[in-house]
Amino acid sequence: MTTLAPVGATPQPGSTTKKSFGKTPDGQSVDLYVLTNKNGAEASITNYGGALVSLKVSDRNGKLADVVLGYDNADGYFADKSYFGALVGRYGNRIGHAQFVLDGKTYTLAKNNGENTLHGGIKGFNKALWAAKTLSTKDGQSLELYYLSKDGEEGFPGNLKVTVIYTLTDANALKIDYTAATDKKTVVNLTNHAYFNLAGQGSGDILGHLLMIPADQFTPVDAGLIPTGELRDVMGTPFDFRKPTAIGARIDQADEQLKLGGGYDHNFVLRMTMDHGESLAARVVEPTSGRVMEVWTTEPGIQFYTGNFLDGKTVGKGGATYPKRNAFCLETQHFPDSPNQPKFPSVALTPGETYHTVTTYKFSVEK
Repeated sequence: MTTLAPVGATPQPGSTTKKSFGKTPDGQSVDLYVLTNKNGAEASITNYGGALVSLKVSDRNGKLADVVLGYDNADGYFADKSYFGALVGRYGNRIGHAQFVLDGKTYTLAKNNGENTLHGGIKGFNKALWAAKTLSTKDGQSLELYYLSKDGEEGFPGNLKVTVIYTLTDANALKIDYTAATDKKTVVNLTNHAYFNLAGQGSGDILGHLLMIPADQFTPVDAGLIPTGELRDVMGTPFDFRKPTAIGARIDQADEQLKLGGGYDHNFVLRMTMDHGESLAARVVEPTSGRVMEVWTTEPGIQFYTGNFLDGKTVGKGGATYPKRNAFCLETQHFPDSPNQPKFPSVALTPGETYHTVTTYKFSVEK
């Protein structure tokens, strides 16, 4: 049973608390919802951009730490260019040459990443004020966010109704459930852009984290970080994470793909389960704290990004700064540039269909 505590109340185990988080530049109120499970784990989400602001989970000694990068108030998110914790849409990742063809019609998008469109354009879902309400769920504390992306917004066709439900379960998992419907054929690829550091945000680089991704292939990219269309075997490359490997073990190797990305910034082709349920997409261990994060998803791909564009100039929560490679992202998704890649899994959504995808971040510890 979800209970909404009064504004300003101290979060209690098994509760949701609503707080003021600031105002938009045009004066609208921005809220922060703090979901606390029965174990004391805590997820804070703002209705501005649907961003995951904070995620506090225990280490092997039971000590909580916030494991995602972000800002102390809404002002940080207004100016943010890194998509910290944001809900990303209408199309997560890149679309080449900022255009695509759907049923013979060419749609032109904003160029906000060189010649390409990145994460939905100039004003993607990360810059929207979402309608929010708390839910009663059997699994834990839930927050439902809703946004109507109007026909033509950022160049995309169709009025797209989007609902995202965050649930912090009592099993120490953060589940993100995405649903969308359209009144005109369109393309959709939603994700969350949380930046993780399992030692705690602002605590240094993530090169010692051990990563496992059960993927036999990845999608190599060109100089604009657009997939070439090839599905390349990971065997014998720095992209083979089928066995747990330190993130930093091969990140500076003289590999053409690593040079293009400035590190890892690539989509991995996941092994899908036949029942279309969630599959394991990644497992990360931070040896010092013992924190473990598993990513489970219904999506066919996952973008592994090592914070290559972080520059240490951004001031985040508690005055922490975030230099290069101080966090990693594991963004579950359909593949980048899929609207222009007929061999990739389709991202088209037609009227009468329902887009639905689920990703769960499960937290535990190794002793």
